[in-house]
Amino acid sequence: MEKLVLYIANKNYSSWSFRPWIALTAAGVPFEEVLIPFDYPAGNPRYKTISPNAQVPVLHHGDVRVWQSLSIIEYAAELFPESGLWPTSSADRAVARSISMEMLSGFRALRNACPMNFRRPKRRIELADGVMEDVARISTIWRELRAKSGGPFLFGEFTAADAMFAPVVNRFAVYDLVDDADTLAYMEAMTSHPAWVSWQEAALQETAIVEEDEA
Repeated sequence: MEKLVLYIANKNYSSWSFRPWIALTAAGVPFEEVLIPFDYPAGNPRYKTISPNAQVPVLHHGDVRVWQSLSIIEYAAELFPESGLWPTSSADRAVARSISMEMLSGFRALRNACPMNFRRPKRRIELADGVMEDVARISTIWRELRAKSGGPFLFGEFTAADAMFAPVVNRFAVYDLVDDADTLAYMEAMTSHPAWVSWQEAALQETAIVEEDEA
């Protein structure tokens, strides 16, 4: 099999890159990482040469190009069906994909007001309308699924669904958005995962400052 090459952006800021990276890393899917940093306001001219939509993340597999976080995860799951990227049961997989799509297409108030930022000191900000409604819905998803599965992750073991919500864990933490014990317990499980720790260590080493993502 030809190697997988995952192109990503700044680890401190790029939530879209974080999702497939942590999913593949946690699942033990072998890939080569290539980081091309943002060059605002144009993103980075190099993105046009590697990605059909001129954005990252994008996965190269021979002549195949796969872009968008969830599509990359789905493609890897097809290549490596024993990797555990998705839950074992069909019912759980359906729910996992549903909440992943909800994350991908929703929660815009939270995402716009509170950009992912690993280097940011924990500090609250004045929140826009809708942010706490997003926080409440996400916390409900986490609480209900962990209660059903027994945890520590949404479906027991770490899956793609956890990866899709990984940037939110950072947002909840650095903007000090939650204080209930169950949500904090899930966040602790996520931030203790070796794949998370590896990404965070690299993010903290970065020095570039992207003003658009400094809330």
